[in-house]
Amino acid sequence: MRELEIGAVYKHFKGNLYRVEDVAKHSETGETYVIYRQMYGDEFLWIRLLDMFLEEVDREKYPDVVQKTLCS
Repeated sequence: MRELEIGAVYKHFKGNLYRVEDVAKHSETGETYVIYRQMYGDEFLWIRLLDMFLEEVDREKYPDVVQKTLCS
């Protein structure tokens, strides 16, 4: 699994950019979430499970995808 960088900008495989703001724990389950902001439109704030945020793109479904972190 890749390592998360707070403040880093990540490019979604479909092209949009997102900046990682922080991480947080769910108060009941203890699961770790990534808090990230879309860098387009209304710059809305989102959360996603850490494991889901860092997982690799399904190469069978998207064989030509390039996936990488853009450091700002």
